[in-house]
Amino acid sequence: MKEGAFGEFIRVLKDKNDIVEVIGSYIKLERRGYNYWACCPFHHEKTPSFSVNAADRYYHCFGCGASGDVIGFIKNYENVDFMQAVQILAARAHLEVPAYDDRTAEEAAAKKKKRDRLSSLMKDAARFYFGNLYSGRADEHLAYLQKRGISPSTARKFGLGASLDYASLPSHLLAQGYTAEELEESGACARTAEGRLIDAEGGRLIIPIIDHMDEVVAFGGRLLQKTDRAKYKNTRETLLFQKSRTLYNINLVKKEKRAAAISSLIIVEGYMDAISLYEAGFHCVAASMGTSLTKEQARLAKRYTENILISYDGDFAGQKANLRGLEILKQEGLKVRVVPMPEGLDPDDVVRQRGAEGYRACLDAAMPLIDFRLFAAKRKYDLAKTDEKREYVAEALAILREAESATEREELMRRLARETQVSLEALQRDFESAPQKPVSEQLLPAHKGDNADAERKAARFVLAAALLSKPYAAACDLMQFAFDDPAHRTVAMYVTQERRTGRVRASGIFDLMPADGELAEILDLDYGDNLDSPSAEKYFKDCVAILLRRMLADAIAQARERYKSAETPKEKREILSRIDEDTKKLKSLTAGGMV
Repeated sequence: MKEGAFGEFIRVLKDKNDIVEVIGSYIKLERRGYNYWACCPFHHEKTPSFSVNAADRYYHCFGCGASGDVIGFIKNYENVDFMQAVQILAARAHLEVPAYDDRTAEEAAAKKKKRDRLSSLMKDAARFYFGNLYSGRADEHLAYLQKRGISPSTARKFGLGASLDYASLPSHLLAQGYTAEELEESGACARTAEGRLIDAEGGRLIIPIIDHMDEVVAFGGRLLQKTDRAKYKNTRETLLFQKSRTLYNINLVKKEKRAAAISSLIIVEGYMDAISLYEAGFHCVAASMGTSLTKEQARLAKRYTENILISYDGDFAGQKANLRGLEILKQEGLKVRVVPMPEGLDPDDVVRQRGAEGYRACLDAAMPLIDFRLFAAKRKYDLAKTDEKREYVAEALAILREAESATEREELMRRLARETQVSLEALQRDFESAPQKPVSEQLLPAHKGDNADAERKAARFVLAAALLSKPYAAACDLMQFAFDDPAHRTVAMYVTQERRTGRVRASGIFDLMPADGELAEILDLDYGDNLDSPSAEKYFKDCVAILLRRMLADAIAQARERYKSAETPKEKREILSRIDEDTKKLKSLTAGGMV
């Protein structure tokens, strides 16, 4: 069957299967306004955040980010592939599925085949490493595990293994029938400058990284001896492995949830912390494999519980980037508490030195995120010095602005008064008199380092308004913007093409790109009155201005570079004229005007 014919069948299939009726046959939907709502079937929640847009025929969960059309829902709910979902919906609508042999199907099948092949390779590599650990040739690896207090049963539970050298893994995998190209694509092997295939984790203790679908997607390697090389090393990112979307040990957490409800999830920094805590009886633990948490990791954690206990190293209090990472968890609706660790110790150290009860005491002292931010701020200052005490008070008051209630703010302010010996009345006056940014300026960057984040937020808002056909976005030409993100370019092109044929249907975007990642971020804006509030149009214009400012700034920088290499006076005059013109436009935008 030709590609166009099958595409027409899919359109008919979607028309015959009303998304509200289909989803409503699986879960109870309640109509509120234009949309239908329910508790998400793809993660545990008490307050409904799963929305079905009947007009545009797609669903989106504002909690975990799950999105898609009616086919995508069946795929995820029934845990089937695309064609199986099509078969289910065809049977429901009494339609006969035509032969599916078009190019798109071939490409999808080829990608699936490659993914399955790489997954099989990684599983074989994990088995090889595991066999090495108990082969009688890995005494150094076993001694290290014994030193860390990891029992053989726990080592087996986590599939720990040993790389004995750089050559045996490639040889083994090639003998299993995998190609040299597959060895490289998996990330398990790498090539030297001379072109020789080697074990990418050569000589290390091997920690398999297993995703929530129980697939080995990568390896972590731990050096056993002190050296100039990095102590830990991850498999590079591949078709199977994206670190920002993965939590170590989430596969065992998933099994815990199947057995019983999870009250809270401990998130630690590294694999060995997670393994040590598991050994000590704390089974609901996952590792971020680095301290900068991502939105994707937050949403993954939210599938299992809303309560998160962050348990990083004892020197974590001074790391600002990590505090920003914790804000991501809060933004995703998770209830975050931070576990204060003894100075200089990580969770693994506490368990080994003080036992499970010692670590339990740390958990019992866990504090809400805003309390921890104050705790972290206080540790940076010497309150015995007047100037540093004043700096701490200023920072603490800024933190208190983010308190969730007046009660919480007052309680924390009273604590601040006791710590600093500044009267409560004086603190309240300073708090009330401190200038606040207007809401319309919240997207604007506070400093140069925030530019990229502000531009990304602006792009998401502009694209969301256009994709969801908001009147104030109708005249905006999306193709004028130089979007950096491929996902943003895809949405812009889709909206532009759909406008030529008439009404833009948001559900059609799921045929072109994955429903997670950036698309989920864009659809998240269709919540509450983000896109429909009285100030939305003004905010949209501000976002457009941000994107145009970036383009003009880039154009000016490029023109200055061209000026340096210009050879003739005429060429230089033309370039200077262009710079002058773009500079005037940029000043106009900065002043609040539009081009």
